[in-house]
Amino acid sequence: MDFELEMAAFVGGPPTSLGERVTAQDAGDRIFGFKWEYVPLGPFTAKNLGTSISAWVVTVEALRPYLADNYPQAPPPFPYLHHDDTFNFDIKLEFMYWTVKQQLAQQTVTGCNLNPGDLLGSGTISGELPDSYGSLLELSWKGTRPLRLLSGEERRFLQDGDTVTLRGFCLNENGNRIGFGKCEGKLLPAIPL
Repeated sequence: MDFELEMAAFVGGPPTSLGERVTAQDAGDRIFGFKWEYVPLGPFTAKNLGTSISAWVVTVEALRPYLADNYPQAPPPFPYLHHDDTFNFDIKLEFMYWTVKQQLAQQTVTGCNLNPGDLLGSGTISGELPDSYGSLLELSWKGTRPLRLLSGEERRFLQDGDTVTLRGFCLNENGNRIGFGKCEGKLLPAIPL
C-alpha cells in the first residue's frame, strides 16, 4: 500500500457540453481553487481505493501573491495547451511541469465535459532528489529500502492502522503565509470476504 502527494483543483464557472473544448488560455476562468489530495494506491485500483482531501479550499485569488514561474517546457506543448501568463504557485512543493490550466485543457481535449465542483488531481508531485519524492513507493525505492519513521519503526509500504498526514503552505518574500490545512488518511484493515 502506497501514498502519493498530489494537489487538486476545483472546477468553477458554467458547465461545458460534451465535446466542448477549453484551451489553456481560457482555463483560468474555470479554476476555482486548490486542495491537498493524498491517495493510497493498490495494484490496478488507482483512485477507487481511497482519497483524502484537506478541509480547506484556497482560491486562485488568495494564491496570486505566491505566483511562481511556469516550468520551462521543451519541446513546447501543443497550441491548445499554450498560455502566456504565469500559473504556477510556490506551495512549498516541487514545481509542477504542467500548469493546472494545461491539465484542465487536456481533460477536455477529447470532449470530456466539465461541471462546477469537479475535482482534477495533479498526479504525484515529486522532485529529483530523495528528500523531495512524493510517494512511499519512491521513498522506499520500490520497497527495497525501508523508510525510518520518527518513532524508529520502518516502513516499505503502509500497514493497517497507519495514518499519513500531509501539510502544505505558501510563504512569500514578505513573510505572508497561507495554508492548505491538514490532509490526513488512515489505512483501515481490509474487510474479509
